[in-house]
Amino acid sequence: MIANFHPAPGACNCLAVRQAARHVTQLYDHFLAPVGLRTTQYSILAMLRAKGTMTINALAQALVMDRTTLGRNILPLQRQRLVSIAKARADRRSKELRLTDRGFARLRAAAQGWSSAQARFDGAFGSGRAGDLRALLRAAVSTDFGAGPGVAS
Repeated sequence: MIANFHPAPGACNCLAVRQAARHVTQLYDHFLAPVGLRTTQYSILAMLRAKGTMTINALAQALVMDRTTLGRNILPLQRQRLVSIAKARADRRSKELRLTDRGFARLRAAAQGWSSAQARFDGAFGSGRAGDLRALLRAAVSTDFGAGPGVAS
C-alpha cells in the first residue's frame, strides 16, 4: 500500500540534490562573504550582467526560481542600490531589473571570491567530474517532469 511506503532517505533524488545544493552554497557563500554577497545575490547580479535588463518574471524563469523568492532576494540588492527596478518600457504593468554601476562594481569585486570557490570545488571534486556534474544538472533543469509550475497534475 502506497500510504505505508517509506523509502530510505538515500533513495530520494530531491533530498540528494537539495543536500548537495546546500553544501555547495555554503562553500560559495564563504568565499563571497568578504564582499557582502550571498550566492543567490551573486547569481542575480551575474545574470543581469550577462542578459541585461530583464523583467522580474524573465529573471525568475532564467534562475529557475519562484517569483516571490526572487523578490525577497532582490530587496537587499535594491536597498544597497546594486539593482534598480523600474516600470517596463514595453508593458508598464511589468517591472524591469537593471544592474546599476554600483552593482557592476560589487559583482567585479566578488569575482575573485567566486573564482576561489570554483577552484576549491574543482580541486576537491575534480574539474572533469565538475564539468560532467554541471552538464547533468543542466539536463535535469531542462527535463519536463510534467509537474512543474503551471503544469496540471
